[in-house]
Amino acid sequence: MAKSAARRQSTRFSVGGEQAEADPLLRDSFYETADYLDISSRDDQHCFIIGRTGSGKSALIQQIEADHSGHVIRISPEDLSLPYICDSGAIRSLKERDVNLTPFFTALWKHVFLVEIIRHRYSINDARAKANFLDALRKKISQDPAKAAALDYLDEFEGRFWCETDERIRQITEKFESQVKAQGGIDVPATVKLGAETGAIQSRESHVELVDRYQKFVNQTQLPRLNKMMSVLDEDILQSQQNFTWIVIDDLDRYWVDESLVHDLILCLFRAVVDLKRVKNLKILVALRTNLFNELDFAGRNIGQEEKFRALTLHLGWSDHDLEGMLNERVAVGARRAGHTRLTKAADVLPRNNSSRGDPMKFMLRRTLMRPRDIISYWNKCLALTSGSPAITWQAIEGAQGSYSSDRLLALRDEWKTTFPGLEEVIAKFAGAPPQMFPDKFLEILGEASLLMADPEFADRAWLRDVLAPVWDADNGNDGIEPFKGLVSILYNVGFIGIRTASLKAIFSYDQPDLLRQPQAYATTTKYIVHPTFWAALGIDPGHNRSA
Repeated sequence: MAKSAARRQSTRFSVGGEQAEADPLLRDSFYETADYLDISSRDDQHCFIIGRTGSGKSALIQQIEADHSGHVIRISPEDLSLPYICDSGAIRSLKERDVNLTPFFTALWKHVFLVEIIRHRYSINDARAKANFLDALRKKISQDPAKAAALDYLDEFEGRFWCETDERIRQITEKFESQVKAQGGIDVPATVKLGAETGAIQSRESHVELVDRYQKFVNQTQLPRLNKMMSVLDEDILQSQQNFTWIVIDDLDRYWVDESLVHDLILCLFRAVVDLKRVKNLKILVALRTNLFNELDFAGRNIGQEEKFRALTLHLGWSDHDLEGMLNERVAVGARRAGHTRLTKAADVLPRNNSSRGDPMKFMLRRTLMRPRDIISYWNKCLALTSGSPAITWQAIEGAQGSYSSDRLLALRDEWKTTFPGLEEVIAKFAGAPPQMFPDKFLEILGEASLLMADPEFADRAWLRDVLAPVWDADNGNDGIEPFKGLVSILYNVGFIGIRTASLKAIFSYDQPDLLRQPQAYATTTKYIVHPTFWAALGIDPGHNRSA
């Protein structure tokens, strides 16, 4: 008993890991926000969870799995053969010809969901289990000829029905490829682009006619009887609330190998999820990073009404109250594991209020982008300076700022490097700037940033070239902030800057995401503010604005 107590005492106090996948405290200290209570409700309609890195998407998904153990199916993107789909010669060729692949991709997602649900519901992992399932289901629906016919869909997969997801997807893609090649009269390896039509085809029909023929074929390729199987799923497989099933998909941003198909596949996933909402005892949750969601072109791809998808979207957000509540839970669990039983909340670890620095909790929260990962990182760096003591001092809070701020700046670059490559070079222009800038000083720095376009290394930064086009347009007649609005909007949206008006406190994107879309926003702005998270990394002296 004494050894056990000593072991507990020797455990180092911690508030957990910064990533859900490697967080030893997550299971025992999960904090239920209003967002979690919403999506964990069977009746809630949200199915797309959108959030920035570190906002808690993965933690939320893991908690759904824990709270509904035995009723959750996790579909991992790495098991979906995405590279194989993207390398398909037929799919690439159709994409190059501007053939709309939405029907095929949507059917592919529905197939994945259907088969995973059946495997999970009936524990199908071999031929005998499949045969028993089919026999029982056929007897159940024998009085409905349409359903009985739809059940033949499952027989199309022969011996590979119970194989892993990626093998089944490969089979469907291979079949689709062969059918496409038969339509066009061409035969090339699956991993090679088909290129232009052969001379023989060109002589027989025009490009437009060929594309039209391909499009009609794709429109009919709904994987026969699949949609009718959705009715079987609703009425005969998940017909009881006892069989309520969750499907969760996370980490979609990690496994893409071909950006040209990213948006098509994700948008078709969204469409499939919406179509499956008619299955009463099924809830599908898809977690997606904010930057990838913002790049989706709902209007430009024929998948349905954009407002319908946005109405089903939940953007994760955290308040001061929620972040402090999360820390309270983590302190209580971490202290108990380390043997510090007198510590029950965050305030027990933090120093007292300081006349010049203010409230330590508010001081630290103001130096985050209001995300769990930020505040956990800051606390861990502070605790690393306390020599194992579970007491954070003001000296530790200030001493940890440099390392913490540098890490957050790197994290910002990594989060947005796909969307805005080279963004860190623009941000670097703010090194040594005042923490709060009047418009003239802010414009001066933006002007320096615009000169990056003269750097050969920035020649291929299309995003920067596009947002700075008004600056270099000598005929536009604009001056002041007007030609820089595109760049300002990006800096605001990623969380690097905020604005202050004469009557309001500093406002950042997590406070009002759509603020700069309001016509009067720029006119009423008195100061632009670099977010305090990045002050230390950029050598910005807060001066007397320590409580900013």
